[in-house]
Amino acid sequence: MFRTTTRQRVLALVLAVLGTTSLAACTTGPGQDGNRPRASAAPADPAARPDLRRFYGQKLSWRPCGDVQCASLTVPMDYARPGDGRTFVLPLARATTAVEGKRLGSLVLNPGGPGESGVKLVEDGVAEDLGRGVRERFDVVSFDPRGVGRSTPALTCLTGNRAEDEEAAVDEAPLLPRTDAERTAALAGARAQAAACRKASGPLLPHVGTQDAARDLDVLRAALGERRLTYVGWSYGTSLGTSYAEQFPRRVRAMVLDGAVDPSLDWRQRVLGQSAGFRDAVEEYAASCADVVGEGCPGASPEAIRALIDRLLERTRREPLPVDGSEDGLDAAGLVGALSLSMYTPEAQWEGLSEALRAADDGDGTRLAALAAGDEEAPDAGADAGAEEDGPDASDVPEDNSEAALIAVNCLDVPHPRDPRAYWDALAPAREAAGDYGTSGVTSELVCADWPAGTQRPHRVDAAGVPPVLVVGTTGDPATPYDEAVGLARQFPGGMLLSFDAPGHTGYGRDACVDRKVEAYLVSLTKVRPGTRCAS
Repeated sequence: MFRTTTRQRVLALVLAVLGTTSLAACTTGPGQDGNRPRASAAPADPAARPDLRRFYGQKLSWRPCGDVQCASLTVPMDYARPGDGRTFVLPLARATTAVEGKRLGSLVLNPGGPGESGVKLVEDGVAEDLGRGVRERFDVVSFDPRGVGRSTPALTCLTGNRAEDEEAAVDEAPLLPRTDAERTAALAGARAQAAACRKASGPLLPHVGTQDAARDLDVLRAALGERRLTYVGWSYGTSLGTSYAEQFPRRVRAMVLDGAVDPSLDWRQRVLGQSAGFRDAVEEYAASCADVVGEGCPGASPEAIRALIDRLLERTRREPLPVDGSEDGLDAAGLVGALSLSMYTPEAQWEGLSEALRAADDGDGTRLAALAAGDEEAPDAGADAGAEEDGPDASDVPEDNSEAALIAVNCLDVPHPRDPRAYWDALAPAREAAGDYGTSGVTSELVCADWPAGTQRPHRVDAAGVPPVLVVGTTGDPATPYDEAVGLARQFPGGMLLSFDAPGHTGYGRDACVDRKVEAYLVSLTKVRPGTRCAS
């Protein structure tokens, strides 16, 4: 299995818990609107456009950087005006693993997010975790998408003004804001965060959407010298892959979409589905903890674990748990965040969650607070815990800008309702569908109410001419529920579904059966038969 890299972190999950990969407009639902995205698709051969020729004609200059090779790719900031001089420079990383005489080309990966660094994925050694057959046939390549990671310019929501940044980092909204005062505070916090992002990264925000990132992916394909793209995308990477397939269907050689996002769902449908997924995953944790963790579980039975979680929820609603190095402590929203963020890779995360829950039951919220912040490992108990014209100065961008990128891309990809009443109206159905996880998911969407409007709308995939695409769906996936994989596979012409019967987020890299079938497809284009399943 792959080591726990950026791909398997939950990438902040907006740190507000839930709703991250979710954003879609509230106008239509699946099957209600079969229209294509409103933004015009790229021409069949964009390399022939005179104003794009210099981008498509780039020659990559690879240089050693640690154990891999690095290069950079220049893409237009605005594909409608590629000659205006504004660009993104995207960092690339490559592991040259292909064997002479066997090489098929480059395998391009995207770890998800949106906001995760593909360069870091390669630097962390993802190529070593791929099957030998894939390594021998492909060099492994990834990149930081526009605005992400080491991209220049890069997104940030830090303005450099301490008072503004502190206002934008207000405490999370209650799990269920009931009163006018609670809702006013929740909305004010979301608006402050959106305002900070606009001030720090305003010129970039209209240009970091998935459609443009997919166009960058085609420029990368050309720069790599590949006639057609071989691609694996996890989680949000499935949205990027789907957009590429819609815009460049005949440039796809093979495409694996693992942890699928169904573009036909509106924002409420996705919040409800994802929230229910996290609730069910926590139930599965209680039921299966003994099988995965053994004697380290925080209760002797599933009932005892559920009782502990309920007890902590009630306790943190009344008063936050103490957290070393923090004046605020861990509240109920933070607890739900810690639980949700620990559901992505049970085999790697449930032991740490169990230790954190035991410590919390003894009155110490430090470990849970670390999990809620997206830390890969909880600390030991008691441990100490200005914009330029085209974007922020590099010195103002934090080393990890995944949270800012996640919000920016999601909010732009499909506009959210402007009227806050749409969110308040969604609270009751969300609570009924998924309890605390549902209401937390709704409030995390508020930041998008004040975001620049995007052009996409919920739609069914339109990728006529694309070869068979392989969609991997994990039945217990909390972040991208299995039903979305089923839906996405059906929308692709000739789409194939590989089901992985297991808890956790995504399947490729976690199970030998899944790995074999994915890699046979990547190398030999071996089709996966309908109804194919792998079990953990």
